[in-house]
Amino acid sequence: MATSAIAVSGLRKAFKDKVVLDGIDLDVRAGTIFSLLGPNGAGKTTTVNVLTTLMKADGGAAHVAGHDVATDAKAVRAAIGVTGQFAAVDELLTGQENLQLMVDLSPVSAKDGKRVVADLLERFDLVESAQKPASTYSGGMRRKLDLAMTLVGDPQIIFLDEPTTGLDPRSRRTMWSIIRDLVADGVTVFLTTQYLEEADQLADQVAVLDQGRLVAQGTPDELKRLIPGTHIRLRFANLSLLDAAALLFPGSARDDDALALRVPGDGGSTSLRAVLDRLDEYSLSAEELSVRTPDLDDVFLALTGRTTEATK
Repeated sequence: MATSAIAVSGLRKAFKDKVVLDGIDLDVRAGTIFSLLGPNGAGKTTTVNVLTTLMKADGGAAHVAGHDVATDAKAVRAAIGVTGQFAAVDELLTGQENLQLMVDLSPVSAKDGKRVVADLLERFDLVESAQKPASTYSGGMRRKLDLAMTLVGDPQIIFLDEPTTGLDPRSRRTMWSIIRDLVADGVTVFLTTQYLEEADQLADQVAVLDQGRLVAQGTPDELKRLIPGTHIRLRFANLSLLDAAALLFPGSARDDDALALRVPGDGGSTSLRAVLDRLDEYSLSAEELSVRTPDLDDVFLALTGRTTEATK
């Protein structure tokens, strides 16, 4: 059985009278991708900061790579790599110089350092731009360089704090491929994200954090099974129409921000026709209609009462 790369028990953190982490428990298995989901202010970055020894917890215990983050911070730092929300590259240096700087700051020898830099430039498809200043890089290239710099010390565990924020879809998928390759090589990835598709695509385990508390944990499929199955999604032009429609369908779930109503159904034509007939009977019209199977967006809404769009 795989061992725990990260084990957290009763972790607590507060800033004055604001509780940011309210006794969370986590178990991240070695060689897997663990995704921590949550809206802005949920405590995701605080969790990462505690686990990477950048911040001290107020209570609870946390072990990373078998080391206590509170009493053995040096050993934790030697075992991990961290990529934050914003690319931490020096824009005045070239891509190669950024990587060399990380080599110079690490225990890697000068002889091995040249090989490490060359390998990382090749691995992240940065050879052609290696001699160009990082200021000329696109957002996707900067994120790749940032992650490459994180790998200089060959970490066992990598913390990626919203690594694809602001990237275009193509760059995001490139980053996903890189993350999968890292795990295939035996690295453990702790990923925070607001992109539910990202967690669905990548994560072996997902935890949903809301207002400092974990409201659910499991595989993406397990979380999807927490809520009703296939449903019909109706979007209305205004709140009064949404109010009227909600009264017609007991057991439906409403999303006031999106002016949408989720009506349980089996996805078949009979249930769809019944919904349309019901709306027509009361002279109500939906702006949009779609039949959907459960995804992590639905889980997020059910657990937090918010859509992901509302958290950004």
